[in-house]
Amino acid sequence: MLRIDFVSDVNCPWCALGLTALDAAIANTGADIAIEVHCQPFELNPQLPAAGIRLVDYLQQKYGMSAEQIAQTHSNIQARGNELGFQFAQREFIWNSFNSQRLLYWVAQEYSAEKQLELKRALVRAYQGEGRNINDTAVLLDLVNSLALDKKRAEKILATDEFTADVRAKQQLWIDAGINAVPSVIISNQHLVQGAQSPETYEQIFRELAATD
Repeated sequence: MLRIDFVSDVNCPWCALGLTALDAAIANTGADIAIEVHCQPFELNPQLPAAGIRLVDYLQQKYGMSAEQIAQTHSNIQARGNELGFQFAQREFIWNSFNSQRLLYWVAQEYSAEKQLELKRALVRAYQGEGRNINDTAVLLDLVNSLALDKKRAEKILATDEFTADVRAKQQLWIDAGINAVPSVIISNQHLVQGAQSPETYEQIFRELAATD
């Protein structure tokens, strides 16, 4: 079995592209290769306020991008998404993603890697595909409920600081390992693939590594 650690942030559009391509590559391998995906936490900006910030302001402040550069980047991302079958929403705001990371950690601990991946997809669709506030408790509980996860358990987690230290430790682990950009895909704890690759690229890598196992 190939273990894949997918290090990403729900707020990152390139991570949405990477996850969509990863899903397609896994589907293309079919029953040929057993693959298990583990979603790992990363925050592009841990200082994002809970109430959010206008996305344009965020991109200008963090990356020094002009309005024209922002528009061009969004256009490029939209085009890549269209190629993969992922439709990006017109996102006006960006919110702190730490609570979504805590829920992903919880699901991995108390359910399974497969259920965690389902929640990851749901979170990505909610923010990147629908522009919903993924730091809003009602939105997060709605996603939890839609996947038949324990809504009351999730509510308790969000009302406390449960798993905060665990997620922070996980984030630091990946930073210490040299991960400073996402998406990053680590295969079998040995092979690093960075950036949003095409489904064909991921599939080729999986097949080559599986053949040498």
